[in-house]
Amino acid sequence: MTSFWCLPFRLITMLNSISLRLLRLLVVALVALMIMKFLFWRTENDGSSRASFKFWKDDNSPGTELGLRQENEFLSAESKADLSLKRTTNKAAVKKASNGVKKLVDRPLTNKSPQRMVHLDLKGAAPNLKYLQEIFPLFSTLGADGILIEYEDMFPYVGELKIVRSPFAYSAGDIEEIKRLAKLNNLELIPLVQIFGHLEFVLKHEKFFHLREVQNFPQSLNPHVPGSMEIVTEMLTQVMKVHPEAQWIHIGADEVYNLGESQDSKNWLDNHNGDIGMMFLNHVSVVAKFIKEKRSKLNLLMWDDMLRKISSATIKESGLPALVSPVIWSYVPELHTDIIASWITNYQKAGFQDIWFASAFKGASGIDRRWTPLQHHLQNHLSWIKVMSNMTKFSSIHLQGFILTGWQRYGHHTVLCELLPVAIPSLAICLQTLKHGSFNKEAREEANLKLGCIIHLNKDLCEGETAFSGAQLYHMVHHIHSKFYREVEKATTDRLIRGTFSRYNRKYNYANPRYVGFFKDNLQMVLDGWTVYMESFRAQMEAIFFPDTVEEWMEENVNYQLELLHDLVEDAERIMKLNGQPKSLKTK
Repeated sequence: MTSFWCLPFRLITMLNSISLRLLRLLVVALVALMIMKFLFWRTENDGSSRASFKFWKDDNSPGTELGLRQENEFLSAESKADLSLKRTTNKAAVKKASNGVKKLVDRPLTNKSPQRMVHLDLKGAAPNLKYLQEIFPLFSTLGADGILIEYEDMFPYVGELKIVRSPFAYSAGDIEEIKRLAKLNNLELIPLVQIFGHLEFVLKHEKFFHLREVQNFPQSLNPHVPGSMEIVTEMLTQVMKVHPEAQWIHIGADEVYNLGESQDSKNWLDNHNGDIGMMFLNHVSVVAKFIKEKRSKLNLLMWDDMLRKISSATIKESGLPALVSPVIWSYVPELHTDIIASWITNYQKAGFQDIWFASAFKGASGIDRRWTPLQHHLQNHLSWIKVMSNMTKFSSIHLQGFILTGWQRYGHHTVLCELLPVAIPSLAICLQTLKHGSFNKEAREEANLKLGCIIHLNKDLCEGETAFSGAQLYHMVHHIHSKFYREVEKATTDRLIRGTFSRYNRKYNYANPRYVGFFKDNLQMVLDGWTVYMESFRAQMEAIFFPDTVEEWMEENVNYQLELLHDLVEDAERIMKLNGQPKSLKTK
């Protein structure tokens, strides 16, 4: 009877418990909704807030900066703080379809296709004049309309700027020959001169330390200190003087790291509502106006990344849209098309009439990449074709050109990426893909014909008797990449070497000659074979590149392994002569 009368009360208690849980769930849902709305508001209003404006991140680690150019350009300033040099592979980007890749567009681009410019990054492994004579005709044959030439320290600067020249810089006569070659092959030449960031080749010199935004870092110019504008305008003046026929000039202006950190900048920000965006725009606008005053008909280009977080109203107020066309760049296999569309929308609202896009055919898939991944770069271009097909949505902004970047270094002080001859098949694939609207059968056959080899996307290789200039170097690098390291590792990590000829054994001249005899001849054979091969390889390198490039590439990719083999052989010969004597400290 008692249980019967308690039943209603138990039901009431259960209902109260269920109601309380539902209430809690409702509160959690409301909080989540508020957070989402806040984040959405932050995204929509990025760049309009003055006091909290940030271009990059709070973390100034080099890994963060070096990662931006490759895989992470779509991330917000806050999330960029978490980037590192660790590379991730987008597996979806390399899935094969019937023709080897995912096909996004079946039809060729229209006759109004944007100009296709091939980027030569000369801040590392600059080719000699002879190789440029051989490669320019191929660029034109493959479908390029011009060349964006990023001189950096390879330009023959004079006067106060002579100090920034590389010992192997092109001469004034070389530049004239480059211009002649470009004209001969119907290639428009666009010089690129950095005006803000990526000025390490200038600011690394003690003479110009005082122009740095941060005294310990050579990347970025302090736009406020006396002399900064003069050094930029002098570089531009010298380059424009040598290129009087140029219709375009690219002023860089990308990745201006640490902007706002100098005391001069902080003082400026205190008087301008903390608006770093306006500070950036002021410097670029002043430089652009200087160029226009010198050459009113010269068209200007700039990389767009520093504009992405600035509101359209602020950009419009600066007057920059009347002076420059932004180049939207992204090098990942799968583009975030909705984010790119938001940038285009912002630039359209700001008043830009023309924009350019930029992809990559090399130098954007790993900071020390030795061999070019064909699938990665092909998919990047297929993604860009998808973006281009949606340009009809934008009524008042026109796509004028397309730059296929070929980065040779991530930065002035970083190691070399893939050499230009190694990336020629990638360039052929990318240019033909833009020309035909996809990498279809026609594009593939035309690329194979121009290169004189058969492209195998799944192998990242063009096999056969290649005909393009630099093909022998291409195959030799592939041989090194695919076999050299594997053979050296196998020879130097043999079971007997690990067990009887360790570093400790060698340090104290302590080993059994019987065991050493089992692997010594093989070590010698591997060393001799690769030493002869590398001598031939060096000769191929010297035919295309200047001595500093040859020395750097060999040091970064070959010398350590050859020295390891040499040391092991030398130690084996010495210790065998001791006939298994007691320990004695190694001396040389």
